[in-house]
Amino acid sequence: MLDALQNIFKIPELKKRVLFSLGMLAVYRIGCFIPTPGVDRIALSHFFKQSQGTLLGLFDMFSGGALERLTVFALGIMPYISSSIIFQLLTVVVPAIEKLSKEGESGRKKIIQYTRYGTVLLSVVQGMGIAIGLESMRGPAGELIVPNPGWSFRLMTVITLTAGTAFIMWLGEQMSEKGIGNGISLIIFAGIVARIPTALGNTGRLFNAGQISLFVIIFVLAVMFAVIAGIIFVERGQRRLPIHYAKRVVGLKTFNAQTSHLPLKVNMAGVIPPIFASSIIMFPATVANFINIPWVQQAAKSLSPGNWVYNIFFVAFIIFFCYFYTAVTFNPVDVAENIKKHGGYIPGIRPGKETSDFMDSVLTRLTFAGAIYISVICVLPSILIGKFNLPFYFGGTALLIAVGVGMDTVAQIESHLITKNYEGFLKGVRIRGRK
Repeated sequence: MLDALQNIFKIPELKKRVLFSLGMLAVYRIGCFIPTPGVDRIALSHFFKQSQGTLLGLFDMFSGGALERLTVFALGIMPYISSSIIFQLLTVVVPAIEKLSKEGESGRKKIIQYTRYGTVLLSVVQGMGIAIGLESMRGPAGELIVPNPGWSFRLMTVITLTAGTAFIMWLGEQMSEKGIGNGISLIIFAGIVARIPTALGNTGRLFNAGQISLFVIIFVLAVMFAVIAGIIFVERGQRRLPIHYAKRVVGLKTFNAQTSHLPLKVNMAGVIPPIFASSIIMFPATVANFINIPWVQQAAKSLSPGNWVYNIFFVAFIIFFCYFYTAVTFNPVDVAENIKKHGGYIPGIRPGKETSDFMDSVLTRLTFAGAIYISVICVLPSILIGKFNLPFYFGGTALLIAVGVGMDTVAQIESHLITKNYEGFLKGVRIRGRK
């Protein structure tokens, strides 16, 4: 591991990319502590301590605590993610956007531009909602969270939060272009990992107070390492469908028979299902913070993390969104037609409809296995928190994102290292045909 880290700084281009990404992440973390004016932060902090397990707590986790402090980066990168998902779904529904997606690089740039506009629009809406919501909130002693409510506070909050999200979006794009890894994913990763020291500190205080035993801490750490190992194993898992291409002649060129494969991942939907499921299932708990109605409060309590009703609905929504998102992103009919068009076939399966039906049946079984895997990963942390009274929320969706982003970033660094070593291996060797 140390040798690999040293090799990173031996390659000038890779060193520059890694340092650039680290610098941009440092800028992002600094912005997470620049406050938005007009808010009593002490009262807001007490309010968020009572909001764990709600949609506010979920967004605060992804923003690295910026929402709890209501900083300029309080909205985080979630509006951009929501806008990206919306346009990805619209690609299948709206013919005009689907046509743009098939126009190559120019169409892709146009969709990215629309995604940016959608991000700004969502940021304005969410910023206004947060501003109005904050004006109606009170701290534990009944004090107003916003001492001077009104349209001046609302406009200032909307402008500040929207500008902060736009700046984060720009940071992510710069990191993707000039750094290493996916910039947006790294920003989410940084926000999640930033909560680890606080969770460890809270666990240490409970241990010193005698509320958590050493055996429980060791058991939980063992479970977390096992979960991380399971995520790595499943995320790398795939079903490879063999594709054979017969010998064919195109013009004056003859292509020999080839054998390839079509990889189908076990978890094709990624982390989209738990994010959508969390947002929907936590909505009643979030509404309960603003509406003091008995039946709403009771519904929010039943759907709080750790409750068996919450776990049942959470798993059901995860399974639904796994199938929905997989169906949107992978079309067996189109894939089968492309394979047939290029003269390929799956051994034992006739080209065309039978091939698409076979891929659909395989994908259905894989999606079910992936949905069960995601459900176990996401429900397990809430069970641990409820049973052992643990003060951390680094689990479920956050754990999936952190491990997945870490794997992707390491893979990109390894590809740079392998490329450099490959070029170094050939240096000084005369290859026939090269000048």
